[in-house]
Parts: sequence; C-alpha cells; structure tokens
Amino acid sequence: MKRGIYIVANDKVIENAIALLNSIRLYDPEVLVYLIPFNDEYQTVLATLNRLHNVQLFPDLELLERLTDRVGEIFDRDFLKLPNKMRKLAVWFGVLDEFLYIDTDIVVFEKIADTLNHLSNCDFFCCDYHYSSEGLRNIFSPVVKDAIFSNEQLQDVFNSGFWGSRKGVITEEKLYEVLRDCAQHREYFDFTQGVTDQPVLNYLILKCFEQRMNLVKPPENAPGSWAGSKHFENRQYVLYDRGQKLKYLHWAGISICPGAPYWDLWEHYRCLHEPSSAFWRKLSRLVPFKA
Repeated sequence: MKRGIYIVANDKVIENAIALLNSIRLYDPEVLVYLIPFNDEYQTVLATLNRLHNVQLFPDLELLERLTDRVGEIFDRDFLKLPNKMRKLAVWFGVLDEFLYIDTDIVVFEKIADTLNHLSNCDFFCCDYHYSSEGLRNIFSPVVKDAIFSNEQLQDVFNSGFWGSRKGVITEEKLYEVLRDCAQHREYFDFTQGVTDQPVLNYLILKCFEQRMNLVKPPENAPGSWAGSKHFENRQYVLYDRGQKLKYLHWAGISICPGAPYWDLWEHYRCLHEPSSAFWRKLSRLVPFKA
C-alpha cells in the first residue's frame, strides 16, 4: 500500500510550499509527497522541492487536463472564481492508496502522515473547527438545511485545506455527476467571501462519503489549527493549545507576510535550510505572496 501527501502549487506560492515541506520533512524524511500543478507555471517550485525534499510531480498530467476540461464544461465561467483549485479532486485517482491533502499555507508539528491511520475507521477525515466557529459560512447557504442535508450532516462541514481519504472511494464518473448537480444549484453555496473549491468539496463529501471523521471531535479531541486564533503558545517553534500540541497551523484567509499572526514561526520553518538573511534578500525582490 502506498501512502503519502498531495499538495497543489505553482511558482507563485513557492515560499509557502518550501515552509510546508521543510516542516513535513523535519518530522518525516521518507513520506511520499506529490505536487499537483495548479497551472503550467510550476517548474521552479517543482525543481526546488524535488532538490530539497524529493517531491515528485503528479504522474498523470493527462488526468489533470481531463479533469480541468470537464470542470470547465460543467460550470459556468462565473460560478467558480478559481476553477483550477478543483484540480485537488484528482487525488482520488492518483498513485497513492491512502493520502493526505495539505494546502501550502500550512506548517505541521508532527509526523503528519500518521493521521492516515484513522482511515482504518473511516473513508474521509478532516481536522478543524469550522463546523463550530464558522458554521455554514463559506460553504453552504441556509437553503440546504433539511432540504438537502440534515443538521447532523451539517455538523461535518470542514475547511478544505487539510484532509485525508483513500483511492477508489469514488469513481471519476460519480465525481462528474456530483459536480453537475452542484452546477445546477448555485443557490446551495456560499461564495460571498471568494472561496472556490471548499463549498463544492463539502457537498461531495457529505453526499458520497458516509464514513466521515473530524479529529477535533471525540475520541481524538485534537486542538485547533487556525492562525487567526491568538491564544496558541509557541514552545520552540511548536504551537500548543492550552497545553495540547497542535498537529498543524493553517493561515486560511490570512496573507503570510511580516506582521501576520505567527509570522516568526512561519519564518523559522521557511529558513530551516538557509540563513534567514538570504531569505530576506530574496523576499525583498518578491511581490508580497499570499496564502
């Protein structure tokens, strides 16, 4: 069985991707990591991550193009702000039997691939408090309540930046069927804050994945993960939530730049393999990058 991690990136997010991979490799030198290109501008980030951390290119570029084309056919041009974000859906048809998907605006604080052990009890897991802190915001509109999903199902909404599943749980044709259903019912979704894939991914999971788990709920009771939470304690560049070590930190909706929450922690992981002075010289030549 092949286990590993997928990321989606292009050259624009290279600094975030380096920080993420530096943190992953600090705790796990061997886990397989595959880069799914966000668009055609990915050669620099791939070469850099391959040299530093043996990150491999997602091997089925034909699948990515087919999926991107089908998404473009299914959805109107004004439906999705960034249709290429839907490329992460290719993970169910890739080379890994069990996988994590991780956004590049994240750093981790443990051997994160060990969370895949939870797939012995579910087909999909996430690890965030979106359901309690945000509710349906940035996912669904109120029209889905009862008419589409029960209150119990809606307690399983999640942030789309960190989650795990396994190959073969859904077929490519079933995926397109669900996407067509989404395209016919824009009124189901909350796109008011500019999110793209998160509402559609939530719809897919609630519709097609019966065995779901959120690791912040019992029995795991994992801590929070959002960089907008100001109470986390930094102990030698590992964060703790009221004494409990975080699995990861996610700058969801927050630009990672000087002055951002936990910037010193992000800078630490970004500069693990080069002097911080070299990073700052490089950063001064860049347009500020966003998560």
